[in-house]
Amino acid sequence: MANSVLDLLIQYNVVVFGDFTLASGEKSKYYIDVKTAVMQPALLGEIAKEVTKRYSFDVVAGVAVGGVPLAVSVSLASGKPCAIIRAVEKDHGKSEMIIGDVSGKHVLVIEDVTTSGRSSKYGIGELRKAGAVVDSVVAVVDRDGGAAALLAAEGVAFHPLVGATELLNRCVFQY
Repeated sequence: MANSVLDLLIQYNVVVFGDFTLASGEKSKYYIDVKTAVMQPALLGEIAKEVTKRYSFDVVAGVAVGGVPLAVSVSLASGKPCAIIRAVEKDHGKSEMIIGDVSGKHVLVIEDVTTSGRSSKYGIGELRKAGAVVDSVVAVVDRDGGAAALLAAEGVAFHPLVGATELLNRCVFQY
């Protein structure tokens, strides 16, 4: 089966080689820049189409910043509400960590890239504190760094659209 999300990730050059420190604190010789790539409507639309087709939910939520455009695009494609999970507390205005109505709702969390899964775990915790039912996380790309196991321990299924190994193999072998 063709993977158009994978094809578009490659087209928009999401893999950058160099020396990087990831959000997990790990060092890496490559960075997967989905945040920049999803500024392209073709990729954003394809991700939204795939998520809407594959998963059921009442609300889709993204952790700020990378998950926000993804949640909004899935919301538009599905006609269902979205929510934003703040990454940090703020000391002005409304201080809720969740923007959007999630109480009593089945919420699908969406991430751009996962490594350890700590960002997803944080989001799940905040959503559950707000009364949401969370049992699935979708990531555009999984770096295969333990997210699936961490989320399984939280009772949450993990669904990457693309694995890092598959992405890296395509990037290396296309040149």
